[in-house]
Amino acid sequence: MKHQQFGPVTAVANQKGGVGKTTTSINLAASLAALDQRVLLIDLDPQGNSTSGLGIDQANVETGTYDVLMSESGVSDAIVTTDCENLFLLPATMDLAGAEVELVNEPGREQRMKNAFAAYAGEPFDHVFIDCPPALSLLTVNALTASDYIMVTLQTEFYAMEGLTQLMDTIRRIRRGLNPELNMEGILLTMVDRRNNLSCQVEQDVRAYFGSQVYENAIPRNVRLSEAPSFGVPAMYHDLKSKGAQAYLAVAQELMQRRAL
Repeated sequence: MKHQQFGPVTAVANQKGGVGKTTTSINLAASLAALDQRVLLIDLDPQGNSTSGLGIDQANVETGTYDVLMSESGVSDAIVTTDCENLFLLPATMDLAGAEVELVNEPGREQRMKNAFAAYAGEPFDHVFIDCPPALSLLTVNALTASDYIMVTLQTEFYAMEGLTQLMDTIRRIRRGLNPELNMEGILLTMVDRRNNLSCQVEQDVRAYFGSQVYENAIPRNVRLSEAPSFGVPAMYHDLKSKGAQAYLAVAQELMQRRAL
């Protein structure tokens, strides 16, 4: 493990949009926080959906991931509390969209997040999650360079496997050049609809190909998961008994069991 003050850092990634990265980042982080883990969620997506999904208005954020990446602020100064006990957020501001361009000619541009973590001397966290943007961009490379694990969210639909091959290639390149300690946390199947033959077929194919790398628990299509962000809360705070909230609690327990092995 690279980080003294941070427990395992996990990048939640997939270059495809709309596959449940932000939903997973928020709800998995909140579920672990509910299990008495101290959790930090880092919003590295310029859209800032993890920030707004936890009830924080991007317009009111003074310091965020942009300032940390540009070395204008330390991680400690940018962390904010959320309404969820044990869950802390490093929010995204609109400026993050410009970070790619501003960093392009900077030395060590892929290591900015890693260096920021190394300089952190605040209270330790049991888990850190990074919500990555839907692209294999410099922001995503920063996240993967700074992480111990990558969790891939995969929607059970026709093109799912196609995008995964590309992502695996990027992971191999990051391991070779920037972060040999990056481990595959696992593949989490999202938006699973077991009444749909195609969804079932994709799930079978992914499980057959990737075996134990695929989480046993999967996330179903669930209205409560879609509604919760508009209330600025994780699904468990919106409707604890909903299938979506219960699925993420099960994934959180599975993650802790996997890490205990």
